[in-house]
Amino acid sequence: MITFRLSSSVYAYVGYLLLMVYFLWPGRFASLYEYIEGENIYDQLIRKTTKNISLMRNGLRCDYSEVIEENLSLYRPPYTEDIINNNVRLGGEYYPEDCLPSFSTAIIVPYRQRERQLNQFLIYMHNYLRRQRIHYRIFVIEQYDPKPFNRAKLFNIGAMIAIGFDYPCLVLHDVDLMPMNLGHLYACSRKPRHMCSSLDEFRYNLPYRGLFGGAVAIESSVYLNVNGMSNMFSGWGGEDDDLYGRLQNKQIEICRFSPTYSQYSMLKHRKETPNKDRVAFLRNGKQRYHTDGLNSLVYKQVGFKLHNLFTHVLVET
Repeated sequence: MITFRLSSSVYAYVGYLLLMVYFLWPGRFASLYEYIEGENIYDQLIRKTTKNISLMRNGLRCDYSEVIEENLSLYRPPYTEDIINNNVRLGGEYYPEDCLPSFSTAIIVPYRQRERQLNQFLIYMHNYLRRQRIHYRIFVIEQYDPKPFNRAKLFNIGAMIAIGFDYPCLVLHDVDLMPMNLGHLYACSRKPRHMCSSLDEFRYNLPYRGLFGGAVAIESSVYLNVNGMSNMFSGWGGEDDDLYGRLQNKQIEICRFSPTYSQYSMLKHRKETPNKDRVAFLRNGKQRYHTDGLNSLVYKQVGFKLHNLFTHVLVET
């Protein structure tokens, strides 16, 4: 029998190679979930706009093929530093004037005491979204009271306000997430879409298939159909899984785009206090889907202002 003895230097070299693979190929597990390839993205999008955009007759339809095909990596200076050629309308609304957009989207951002992150978000997102040539408006829903942060309730409030402005598509968006790839159009797809499935915080991997938070695109009609999100999840955790459960309860499937289109970067921030009741709420959530959500939404609006880069809604929950 022939035996081989490997020196410690060989083991060290192999270990080094494995570490290099780990750090330089973070998306190696991305294929473990189904996703829509780049060439099929446009066909999956729902072309629907607000009535005021639909009534416009000035020119040809905007072309999105180049934006999707090139899929530029945009998360870098100068786009992260300052608004470039600022032509954003009052209230954080924009639509291209040289063509007719095919999509109208309300970006809803729950917020409290993260001024630096909000400033970074608004600068980059306006640079990013205007290059996509869609019609959009950014709504910042700020919780004014000192109670534990209720992210899901703020999403519900923002959704109802955006629907009141006739937006057919909602993007539920955390203020600390930045899309890196321009080809991921901020428009709704035929199925509700988990947009940030390739997140740097998770080494560009999807922790579990039921993850459905961070940045989500969902039709207004679907959000109404599932009664929005639960209003009971104060503090951190559980509300996104509850929303996923609501979709499953209605036999509504979700989708994701290819990881090359779904890369996001998370800004550093202090973690919120976990909700100690989140597991219990999730366990009995199905019993409350029809009674806890948009139809039980109670809040007090204490401010509404159109800023240069966003529509600001100040609320007590």
